[in-house]
Parts: sequence; C-alpha cells; structure tokens
Amino acid sequence: MPEPIPTHFSREKITDLLRAHGIAPTHQRIEIAKVLFSRCEHQSADQILALVNSRYSETSKATVYNTLKLFLEKGLIREVIVDPSKVFYDPNTLPHHHFYNVVTGELTDIPADSLRIAGLPTPPEGMQADSIDVIVRIRPRAGAAIAQAA
Repeated sequence: MPEPIPTHFSREKITDLLRAHGIAPTHQRIEIAKVLFSRCEHQSADQILALVNSRYSETSKATVYNTLKLFLEKGLIREVIVDPSKVFYDPNTLPHHHFYNVVTGELTDIPADSLRIAGLPTPPEGMQADSIDVIVRIRPRAGAAIAQAA
C-alpha cells in the first residue's frame, strides 16, 4: 500500500520525492508536483497548467500532460475519469472512492472503509483485480436547490 504524501513540500522534498520514484526532477516537473501536492485537491490538467503558469508562464500544455502521464505511471497520482471529457488528477493514492457533483463539477473523497462491495465477478483466466474505483454522481435535491437560491 502506498504511503500518504505529505501536503506541504519544500522544493528539496519534492525533488527527493521525484527522484525516489525514478523521475528526473526538472523545473517544470517540480512546479507541477508542487501544484498537485500542496493543494491536495482533484484538479484537471488545464487547472494544473493555469496554476503552474500563474507563477512562471513557461510550461506548455504538452509538458503538463506528459508529466501527469509520467506521475501516473510511477504511482505518484491517480487518474479519476468522471466522464470522457472530464479527467481529474488525484494526489491521494491511498484506496478511496469519490462523490462527483454533476452540477458544480466538484470531486470529493469517500473513505474506502465507507463503502462495501460484494459479489465481484471472477476475472478472466490469468487476470486478477487490480483496483476498484467507485464514483457516486450527486446533485442537489430539487427542494434544496430552490431553498439555496432564495
């Protein structure tokens, strides 16, 4: 089971984290990691790009996507696909699930022990289950939305 990643990192600790995962710590990778781990939020690639470039305006969209792919391959982050056009990157790699608010687009964690899954199908021969990701899509109740608007 992966260790939880601390939420506050110095540049030196981020560099050490990247090296420990076999990632060369370039300036852009360090800045992308800083945005991911310091905020400890579910963010899209475009949000990450905007935050990185709000400080240094030198990171391309391709660099962000390539770095996120590398971080995924090395197990630093998780990818949460809520629909084909909405992908979030999650710095919490410990087992957990998500609520996705279809109105606001907000993604929030559900602790793994809050959900029980029974009756999983037997995987095809030669395969084993790697993980289970549950996304519970939520929206305000009709009455709640009216009450909030008032």
